[in-house]
Amino acid sequence: MKFDYKTTEFLKSYVYALIDPQNGKPFYIGKGKGNRVFSHIACALDSESINDKYEKIREIKSKGFDIKHVIVRHGMTDNIAYEVESALIDFVGYLDLPLTNEVLGHNSIDSGLMTANEIIRKYNAEPLRKLSDPAIIININKTYKRGSGEEGIYNATKESWVVDKNRIKKIEYALSEYRGLIVEVYKIHNWYPVGRKDKNGKPKTGWGFNGEVAEDNVRKKYLNKSVAHIKKQGASNPIR
Repeated sequence: MKFDYKTTEFLKSYVYALIDPQNGKPFYIGKGKGNRVFSHIACALDSESINDKYEKIREIKSKGFDIKHVIVRHGMTDNIAYEVESALIDFVGYLDLPLTNEVLGHNSIDSGLMTANEIIRKYNAEPLRKLSDPAIIININKTYKRGSGEEGIYNATKESWVVDKNRIKKIEYALSEYRGLIVEVYKIHNWYPVGRKDKNGKPKTGWGFNGEVAEDNVRKKYLNKSVAHIKKQGASNPIR
């Protein structure tokens, strides 16, 4: 399937969703022009690349189903399309519907979905200017389930991450970062290996840690500080 020339002229920039016909739910949200919405299926079937999106497409096609393509909004400029895409990614994630997008949408850290309390904390948060302790900052946007409390934050932070084996021996604290804010600080007791796979399906070793909430004098230095000013747009690595 593809759009004809006349249709693409009217489409301009658009935001689309790929829908799993087995449950009627979206598994990918994107922004594009022309026939971008249809390109994912061809790439998944014609290449050997492995990622969550391609694996989902192959799974659906192997069962004899066709992916449903939904154009959510069209006729936009690039900048507006980026914002619509980002808002949809944020809200679908908030509804706990798993997406295969590898990164957050445009400007998600600066102005993405937040609760009222998170908005207040964001605009009253002081920027974190330096780390005065041997620490690692771990982004938990993809691993933390909202509303799961302190235990949920710890579980989302503790594993599993790709960290240099020689460096982890020097790391004493883990700063848990959610949507640009440090939401908890942990004292690391020990690290342990966790089996995982890279994007090509090859086995590799990740690392997790056992720990506890850091002592008050360390925790106060970092808790509720903002790191939004040091985050690069589109960066997918959760470790800093």
